[in-house]
Amino acid sequence: MTISLKKQTPDKNTLNNNGTAPKLPPNKLLQGALLILLGEALLALMGAIIKHLSLDLTTEVIVFYRNLFGLLLLLPILLTTGLSSLKTQKIHLHLLRASVGLTAMYGFFYVLGNMPLAEAFLVKLTTPFFMPIIAAIWLGESIRRKNIAAIAVGFLGVIFILRPGTDTFTPIALIGIGAAFLAGTAKVCIRLMGSTESSVTIVFYFGLISSILASIPLIWSWQVPLAQNWPWIVLMGLAGTLGQLSLTRAYRIANPGQIGPYVYSSVVYGAALGWFIWGESLLISTIIGSTLIIVAGILNLSKSKKVKET
Repeated sequence: MTISLKKQTPDKNTLNNNGTAPKLPPNKLLQGALLILLGEALLALMGAIIKHLSLDLTTEVIVFYRNLFGLLLLLPILLTTGLSSLKTQKIHLHLLRASVGLTAMYGFFYVLGNMPLAEAFLVKLTTPFFMPIIAAIWLGESIRRKNIAAIAVGFLGVIFILRPGTDTFTPIALIGIGAAFLAGTAKVCIRLMGSTESSVTIVFYFGLISSILASIPLIWSWQVPLAQNWPWIVLMGLAGTLGQLSLTRAYRIANPGQIGPYVYSSVVYGAALGWFIWGESLLISTIIGSTLIIVAGILNLSKSKKVKET
């Protein structure tokens, strides 16, 4: 597929009622980057909890409680902001974001429970490489040549991490790649909603819609959590909700293709938690792949001509 370096015409389904392209918020790169660092730290903690809970609970149950408790933990925030903060002009985008985001969540949670923590986070890091392409096609945002080079280098790093054709390759990682594409779509969708929807609104509707959809698989996979599981489930919901609020705010105020590479901080968080809790270590190929991904992130963020915002 050929990606044009010129600004794309927005899809007619994303136009406002008057036929004009939706207005995007100002691009606040520094603030967005800091929020990404905070959000990824919280999500790394959530990932470690998910890996722990996977010993006792199925992925379907964990996903349901992640969304349910995350939604309940939003209630104190709603008491502060008021129900008026839930007014939305883009319910169709909330439905789309929740659908693809929930599917991505199933994939990531399964990967977290069945791969070393650091490698699971590294598979997740393919998300930023999909985002500039999705943003270019959907939002009409420009892709610089350096972005294209960064994407190529980043996926080369992924190949080192996945090690296809070797005895250490695991097909489970491919589930993570697919989930990363869907997560990239969900995050670009947030960018499209950013001009009218608050962070609380976006996270609330995701939690509400996802909780409803996630209850369906429980018909055939229901489990009652053990008593020792409940504190971890609550903490998982808290860390996940606060992390999601941070990331949602970040992608609302900054270009997703530019701040996306800051999610590489999750490599440090994941490696540290995996080593400290489970004694996991990184293979040489994983270290090489991680280095390539970080280099790709630096290349993606290096200064060039200013990209014009729509």
